[in-house]
Amino acid sequence: MVSLAATFGRGAMTNHWRDIRHADLILVNGANPAEAHPVGFKWLMRAKLDRGAKIIHADPRFTRTSAVADTYLRIRTGTDVAYFGGLINYVLENRLYHEDYVRWATNAGFVVKEGYAFRDGLFNGFNAETGLYDTASWAYETDGDGQARIDPGHPRSVLNLLREHYRRYTPDLVARVTGIPREQFLRVAELVGETGRPDKVMTIVYAVGLTHHTTGVQLIRSGAILQLLLGNMGRPGGGMNAERGHANIQGNTDHAISWDILPGYLRIPAPGQKDLAAYLAASAAKKIHPRSVNYFGENYGRFLVSLLKSWYGEAATKDNQFAFHHLPKPAANASWISIFDQALRGKMQGVMLSGMTATSIGPDSNQVLKALSNLKWLLVMDPFTTTSSEFWRAPGMDPAATRTEVFMLPATHWIEKDGSFTNSGRWVQWKDQVIPPEGEARHDHWILAELFLRVRDLYETQGGIYRDPILQLSLPYKNPRKPELDEIAQEINGRDLRTGKRLATFADLKDDGSTSAGDWIYTGHYPETGNLAKRRDGVQDPGRNDPTGMGFYPGWAWSWPLNRRVLYNRASADEAGRPWDPSRPGISWEDGAWTGDVPDYPKDAAPGEDAPLPFIMTGEGVGRLFSNSVADGPFPEHYEPIESPVANPLHPGQSTTPVAFLYDKAAGRENRFGTVADYPYVATSYRLTEHEHYVTQNVEHLVRLQPEAFVEVPAGLAGEKGIVTGDMVRVSSKRGRLEVRAVVTGRLGALDIDGRKVYQIGIPIHWGFVGINTGQHWLANALTPFVGDASSRTPEYKAFLVNIEKI
Repeated sequence: MVSLAATFGRGAMTNHWRDIRHADLILVNGANPAEAHPVGFKWLMRAKLDRGAKIIHADPRFTRTSAVADTYLRIRTGTDVAYFGGLINYVLENRLYHEDYVRWATNAGFVVKEGYAFRDGLFNGFNAETGLYDTASWAYETDGDGQARIDPGHPRSVLNLLREHYRRYTPDLVARVTGIPREQFLRVAELVGETGRPDKVMTIVYAVGLTHHTTGVQLIRSGAILQLLLGNMGRPGGGMNAERGHANIQGNTDHAISWDILPGYLRIPAPGQKDLAAYLAASAAKKIHPRSVNYFGENYGRFLVSLLKSWYGEAATKDNQFAFHHLPKPAANASWISIFDQALRGKMQGVMLSGMTATSIGPDSNQVLKALSNLKWLLVMDPFTTTSSEFWRAPGMDPAATRTEVFMLPATHWIEKDGSFTNSGRWVQWKDQVIPPEGEARHDHWILAELFLRVRDLYETQGGIYRDPILQLSLPYKNPRKPELDEIAQEINGRDLRTGKRLATFADLKDDGSTSAGDWIYTGHYPETGNLAKRRDGVQDPGRNDPTGMGFYPGWAWSWPLNRRVLYNRASADEAGRPWDPSRPGISWEDGAWTGDVPDYPKDAAPGEDAPLPFIMTGEGVGRLFSNSVADGPFPEHYEPIESPVANPLHPGQSTTPVAFLYDKAAGRENRFGTVADYPYVATSYRLTEHEHYVTQNVEHLVRLQPEAFVEVPAGLAGEKGIVTGDMVRVSSKRGRLEVRAVVTGRLGALDIDGRKVYQIGIPIHWGFVGINTGQHWLANALTPFVGDASSRTPEYKAFLVNIEKI
């Protein structure tokens, strides 16, 4: 989310699954869609079979995706910046980038402010005492009106700085860092370079194999920069396509499951922002190019005020700044790991868990277990018992020493309720209830409504400090204790409060209190004509339902924003409005109007010298090769994982990122990072087709398919250790150990990393100490480090050091 928003303006899959069939080249990194997303993988295969697209899979393991790829690259986990950086260097050095696109649609010509520097692994603006960068120091030169200076030939133009930054990423350096042989890398680079032509297009498909690193934001951004250089953003068959891990992870993100945002990716207010004006000044992007639309920045106030009207109704008025003061203004990080860090410190009384199990999901499970033991109370809402609701039963735990009171509230499974899922491609699709709830199970939103109303009753009868945010919250439902999801969907869509009618577009949202919207990007999905997420005009009549022939199917469900199927699609056509590739048009200017997909652009803006620039969500109006919207550098740089078998050859003195958050160090706890001397092998975690995270340990048929925990061991390492398939092995890190079966395989192999043989071990994540096979006292995350990346505090699940021995 962070990396894509920092580059393009929005944090979401840019195209959609069906669109992948239009690609000529598909790079798959940090993902195994053949097994983890098998339904969506159909469209990669359609590209391969129908148009001869090439699939290049870079992964530590040879998987079913690798088996059908045209090229498999065995890569050391966590080194994708070096891989993409090498491709960026190859494209720049050989002038294979799409020059017209780069000049018009990126910030290549923007001049960076004097003082920018990168030396010895550090960008300018680093504060060694705080461990943070001053991101404001990564800025553009501006004129007296605050407009960016543009001079492509200037030594500090973004393109020239980019060229200088990645000049170090030679094919030899790529091989030293990633383990990909030089000649194999060059063959891939040739294929990638070809897609800088207007008649070619490449897509990048990725998943949490890129995200779950202390450098995850930059791993993804390095791919995004490559796509901008090649002119592949906004185009059918192009884009940065993030595979979401569950059916509704995108919907969760859109509706602010992350602590630091409000619905629709509005920022949470910060301390010191005492009024709307201060909040907007700090949060809304500024227009720094005269032809920038800056749609998000210019309309930020409308979106926030409409959200506050949705939440506080008549209590949100112009006189009280629409109840802005009711919003929390957290002074400290409140991300997932931070919650359990606070519990470890004894600063957290209670935690509510809904639809997730902290014990299994969190890094360093042993510390999470200790954190849960420090709580006064724990509330779990779930259809099944979990490793959190039963955490005191974990191996080594002493129930007598656990003071936590646990409340288990049975919640309905998604098949027991209706509602919407938002898939990876931003499609909001309504589903029906399949079976009625069993026993005393309640919908989770009913449980939350009941809890809220009881808390509100206590405030009303007993008083309390600052009661208004609780007492004034609006619950405009027929039954506030049991709101229907259809009612909530209408509330999210928003209304014209003067007429009471639901809105058809977020363009009608106002900042005067006359409109409401629970999430502005979803405005239009439930207008007066009905719930568009229920639409099913699909392949039963392609001629009628897909008039462009491009697979947009605008009458199937609804895609945010405003039913656009490809984001940034103005960049699919040149400055004159002509598609770069007429055989794969996104939108085009014809007879005084934009035709094709719903334009991600002012619908009446004709092409021309004074026309708005194509990326409407950034203050620059263009895609960002250089960005100060991330915490760890304006250009992606290769840093080693926090635990690594080798030093960083680019800057050994600053081998890892200087701004990763080291929770144990910050809290004064003992160091829990291992070294290669004690833990000489790299481990990575992943999922299996037969299981969905941890919940399917309760499904008998799936447990039969994958009944027992195991680790995959490369055949070469197994030979050195005397391990054969079926042996029990102990896999240990500085934080914990697993004792499980070994599967000896050729899917993993040794890599030559800077002259050192490096083995990687594969660890599926799905088992624990609850479920059908309750004897499986096993948690993959007992091994992973308690550390977060700089921008979003994402844990490093995908690269850590272990040892392995036969039991």
